[in-house]
Amino acid sequence: MTEKEKRDNGLLYDANFNEQLINERLDCAELIYDYNLTRPRQLEERERLLSKILGSKGDGVIILPPFHCDNGYNIHIGDGTFINYDCVILDNAKVSIGRNVFIAPQCGFHTAGHPLDVELRNKGLEYAKPITIEDNVWIGARVTIIPGVTIGEGSVIAAGSVVIRDIPSGVIAAGNPCKVIREITEADREKYSQETNNI
Repeated sequence: MTEKEKRDNGLLYDANFNEQLINERLDCAELIYDYNLTRPRQLEERERLLSKILGSKGDGVIILPPFHCDNGYNIHIGDGTFINYDCVILDNAKVSIGRNVFIAPQCGFHTAGHPLDVELRNKGLEYAKPITIEDNVWIGARVTIIPGVTIGEGSVIAAGSVVIRDIPSGVIAAGNPCKVIREITEADREKYSQETNNI
């Protein structure tokens, strides 16, 4: 089994010294470098580069530079999703981001983890677990999401939260570690609907 196959199966793998994986990260880094140097009006060039960087993306996806990721091909983003400045996605495992997701500045999505055993860690071994963000999620500024987490449809994650376990659909969650505060109610939806109608 190759190191890449080990990684993709959630096993410990050589992340630091394997030539294939190093070259894949360098290929991605070259594209990311170009993307982050685009001028604000170079929207077609950004679109072209994003299509080369990401595994897949829907229509109307916007990622404001600077943006950073490891491989790119493990990132899949649905229609209408907006990712603000300084997002970091360590996509050693699959990162699935649904439709109409709003991601505020300086958020991190980290699929990579390391052994607690210092000798294994010093050999460059790590593991990776997927992250899933379902449709219509709003993630506040400086949120950190660790390996293996799923955030359910329509939920809101408050700024500064550290998400270490799954968050169900339709809730507001906050804190370090991030915990469910309450459900998003029909009254919440009606309140903002009325405010929008008054604009």
